[in-house]
Amino acid sequence: MKVIVAGTVAIDDVKTPKAERTGLMGGSAAYAAMSCSFFAPTRIVGIIGKDFPKEHITTLESREICTEGIERSEGDSFYWSGEYHENMDDRTTHDVAINVLEAYEPKLPESYSDTELVLLANMSPRNQLDVLNQCSSAKYSIADTMDIWINNERDELIELLGKINLLVINESEAQLFMETRNLVSAGKKLMGLGPKNVIIKTGEHGSMLFGKNENEFFRLGAYPLEEVEDPTGAGDCFVGGIAGFIASQNQGPPSFNDLKAAVARGTVMASFNCESFSVEGLSNLDSDNISERLNQLLSYTQI
Repeated sequence: MKVIVAGTVAIDDVKTPKAERTGLMGGSAAYAAMSCSFFAPTRIVGIIGKDFPKEHITTLESREICTEGIERSEGDSFYWSGEYHENMDDRTTHDVAINVLEAYEPKLPESYSDTELVLLANMSPRNQLDVLNQCSSAKYSIADTMDIWINNERDELIELLGKINLLVINESEAQLFMETRNLVSAGKKLMGLGPKNVIIKTGEHGSMLFGKNENEFFRLGAYPLEEVEDPTGAGDCFVGGIAGFIASQNQGPPSFNDLKAAVARGTVMASFNCESFSVEGLSNLDSDNISERLNQLLSYTQI
């Protein structure tokens, strides 16, 4: 299956306890598309400004990601600046500039019309719905979201959940959205809004996968890393790996076991992302690296 990855494409400035980098490629679509491209043909949808470095587009295209769906605007690109603290879990956002995203209305190229899997990476639910409504050939759809949309576009988000197959959301957002601290309860309540499956990301503790049946529950820990260089985009790489693996199976809707396998691949891709700034940890990967780490992860989880 071919995959559309729609979301944000950004310029990031990132500071960690050990280093500081500026002018990095960021954004949910950039990270997710890079991850997805290791498993399936990938097409990206987003918008950039006149200040977006050409070398970042080259990086995407080096992974054979189709960039025809990236709109070029005369404004400034979406920008984020943040700082990670000592434990690398807590971060402070210093600056966010929406810029070209403010009036963005996604328009998919005609060449994308045969896409069968749609990944709606984190962006406005209005934009996510716009993209989904243009994907008439899609057989499977995945969406990610965040707290700002839960608070500010709740109705649109609920509408979206009634139209997708899989929701991916982090633990604090699941708790906020469903108004409960219990993640098992939150996962089940989220499925009641429409998605056939829900994945709750739990950071360094991994993720939880929920299915329709009572016995369909799966939890997988994160891959243990000795050093975390920059965790920005790890969640996007996680969902990108999931989408790519599902697409690589070239079948209809995935079984619960297929989704378990997809979560393992997403976990591996997120771990590689954390080892370098921006998408640098993904740029130099090959299939052997991924297979080796996947086997290590699976060996750690066997009893």
